[in-house]
Amino acid sequence: MNISFSPPFIDQQVIDEVLDTLHTNWITSGPKVKALEDELMAITGSPAAICVNSWTSGAIMALNWFGVGPGDEVIVPAYSYCATALCVLHCGATPVMVDILDDLTINPEAVLARITPRTKAIIAVDIAGLPCHYNRLNELIHAKDVRDLFVPASVKQADLGRILLISDAAHSIGASYQGRPAALMSDMTIFSFHAVKNVTTGEGGCICLNLPAGFDVATESRYLKMLSLNGQSKDAFTKSQGGSWRYDILFKGFKMNMPDICAAIGLAQLRQYTAVLLPMRKKIYHKYLSAFMAQDWFIPPVYADGIRESSCHLFALRIRGISEEVRDELIAELALSGIQANVHFIPMPMLTYFESLGYQIADYPESRRQFAWEISLPIYPQLRDEETDFVIDCVLDAVNAKIGSVEVPALTD
Repeated sequence: MNISFSPPFIDQQVIDEVLDTLHTNWITSGPKVKALEDELMAITGSPAAICVNSWTSGAIMALNWFGVGPGDEVIVPAYSYCATALCVLHCGATPVMVDILDDLTINPEAVLARITPRTKAIIAVDIAGLPCHYNRLNELIHAKDVRDLFVPASVKQADLGRILLISDAAHSIGASYQGRPAALMSDMTIFSFHAVKNVTTGEGGCICLNLPAGFDVATESRYLKMLSLNGQSKDAFTKSQGGSWRYDILFKGFKMNMPDICAAIGLAQLRQYTAVLLPMRKKIYHKYLSAFMAQDWFIPPVYADGIRESSCHLFALRIRGISEEVRDELIAELALSGIQANVHFIPMPMLTYFESLGYQIADYPESRRQFAWEISLPIYPQLRDEETDFVIDCVLDAVNAKIGSVEVPALTD
């Protein structure tokens, strides 16, 4: 067999939606983007959604909106994709990395220990689709002693009066927290619609707002829309209507808008996501869980714990106690069988650029340990039963043969 890691879901509904866009002769930001934003507000419960051309763009915009800049600090987990920290650096601020818990999400107590008067935001990453511990994160940013530390340096910071909580929800569209959409647990939730995500627009992202009372969500949404379009007072679609061509540039913005041709792909997927696509992912996720649960070496990923429920973006197979070298050999053996697997993620302090900035993986032992144990298996709606059976058989054969031939070190805490 030849089993890809994560191909996009393209069915006739997606093709028809894209063709409809092409037939309208309007392919940049316009009615399809607006329709996608409406669908996102419906699925997340958020009062506003602003589509952009990537998660990274959305994060840069969010930090820019909040006035984050040189001298400021933003706390991020060491165990994440590089964009989580790069967006901070692009604003001139400093990413303060902290370690993770054994469920792969950011450690709230490690966050608390790194808060200083320079801390302006926390970016919490919902790894593999599992929401972070948002009750604790919200508790700590609202605590009086933490609020007393906060030193606002912009109008938005003064209006909020505390650290901004951003959810990096690149993996977690459709995840829930205490029975509600997880997107409602932070001030701003940013989704990714990259090609390998649960919902894709090819490239793209979305900022969902859940700002507290005192903020006019409609006003902030309009500002962020203009921020994504060079600070322009009218978008191209509005300018094209009748004689409404005249525009102004109101402030220094970015060029980060999502085009309709991309939104059409995601729109068709999102309309069937809750009823069709997400249940199909969950079925495969639980099939993997059941197949591996009896193995002594298997560390089950958290699907649900009574508070959080995953969107099943990844199935993070973790093999207790193995080294990176053994993990890499297992991935190579799966590849020889025609199965593409992956790893999520190389901790940022292990990457050359972040090492050059002084980050050291020795400071993040849980990130280091979990990275060595993790293999991401294929999980997507198009996978057939015979393909998942094949993946399971190949994983069991490869891991059990390898574990029997290497000395697995005892765990020490």
